[in-house]
Amino acid sequence: MSKQQLAVERARKAFRTGRSKPLEYRIMQLKNLARLFEERKKDIAEALKKDLKKSEHGIPLYETLGLEGEINLAVKKLKEWAAPRPVNKNLLTISDEVYIHPEPLGVVLIIGAWNYPWAVTIQPLIGAIAAGNAAVIKPSEVSAHTAKLMEDLLPVYIDKELYPVVTGGVPETQELLKQRFDHVFYTGNCAVGKIVMEAASKHLTPVTLELGGKSPCYIDKNCDLTIACRRIAWGKYTNCGQTCIAPDYVLCDPSIQDKVIEEIKKSVKEFYTENPKTCPDYGRIINQRHFKRVLAMTEDSTVALGGDNDESECYIAPTVLKDVKPESKVMQEEIFGPLLPILTVGSVDEAIDFINDREKPLALYVFTQDKKLIKRMVDETSSGGFLANDCLVHFSVNDLPFGGVGNSGIGAYHGKHSFDQLSHLRGCLIKQLKMEGMNNMRYPPHTEDKLGWARFFILRHEAVVKTFKFAALAVLVVVAAFVIQRFLD
Repeated sequence: MSKQQLAVERARKAFRTGRSKPLEYRIMQLKNLARLFEERKKDIAEALKKDLKKSEHGIPLYETLGLEGEINLAVKKLKEWAAPRPVNKNLLTISDEVYIHPEPLGVVLIIGAWNYPWAVTIQPLIGAIAAGNAAVIKPSEVSAHTAKLMEDLLPVYIDKELYPVVTGGVPETQELLKQRFDHVFYTGNCAVGKIVMEAASKHLTPVTLELGGKSPCYIDKNCDLTIACRRIAWGKYTNCGQTCIAPDYVLCDPSIQDKVIEEIKKSVKEFYTENPKTCPDYGRIINQRHFKRVLAMTEDSTVALGGDNDESECYIAPTVLKDVKPESKVMQEEIFGPLLPILTVGSVDEAIDFINDREKPLALYVFTQDKKLIKRMVDETSSGGFLANDCLVHFSVNDLPFGGVGNSGIGAYHGKHSFDQLSHLRGCLIKQLKMEGMNNMRYPPHTEDKLGWARFFILRHEAVVKTFKFAALAVLVVVAAFVIQRFLD
């Protein structure tokens, strides 16, 4: 039995003991996880600095604060989320108990990503724990120091049998995917997402795929360009552009292209100084393979800002490319690096057509003061998420489902959406062995009269049930008035 198979078997055996199901146990595990982020801040910061050169004060903002908020929400709301959910009944079931019962799926596989290794690996784990599952955690081997730290720390703080950590590269991940899980949650690129989905299909295992794509950013020429470009520069160059929802390219009118470049240049200087290479808040490309991949995208485009690089440090400066063509190298795949191509379009119609001619992105950004334009973008395009006049921040809203559509992903999570995504919402109906006469309409021999009664009880139930409720309320009001009158007399 392989190490990976053994971890899965142990997790399944632990799940079958039932200890992950009591709400008190789930809450205890979540609180222990929160304690990890409080007690091991320095360890987390050191590992992330080695992997991605993330700054000490930037790490909580982008990695752990959101997780702490997610844990707090789950602890506060878990009893409500896990409670039976009543549903509307028809006349046939008016006296029955009918509800939705959220139950754990079983053993979940969570395959994390390297760009925000804590945020995108632990956030689905929070949902898995809250929903009462066991979970096998596979951190990305690309962020090697963080993966090792997860392997060391998670078993110290949470149940090591229910939530084992499996490290390794492609062979280990392939071996994990051969195992049968009850759900697979993968964050990464589309190519690997297809492999994950294919492997899961052999066991008919449902998947959540958080992928990516080229997220467009349309800038209206009449908006406040200073503020718009400041927010775009922040969204683009955070984590050296290695963010799945970073604005991938800009669409704008030709008349404002130079102004956009100038404003982004000002923002880059404000955020990262004259020399971003020496700025502690500006990160690095994860490794030399990705460094070469990103740098190659600039070969057939005009560099308007930045372009400086140092392979020995995997450093690429914040870069803007101007007059980019749709056929340029930088437009053929998700950039996942600090390059911002600008393509000019003659109208909003042209921008919408450009977006719709391509795969559906994980996020779509528009900067404008025109509410009608915002509505057009919402109504006439499709994307995982939509933001007007800002970037990235929808990821921080627990009540918003975060996920892709089409090529950018399957399923969504965050807050209650994580709980529901990793639960089976089981439909339940509890009937008594009484009132059998009500069932005669469904039993053979079938007749016109029985069909008429069935039609009445099934198809007209909404109006009848509402009438029944109003009648019951009216009776209560009359009784209450009678009691009050007697009391006053």
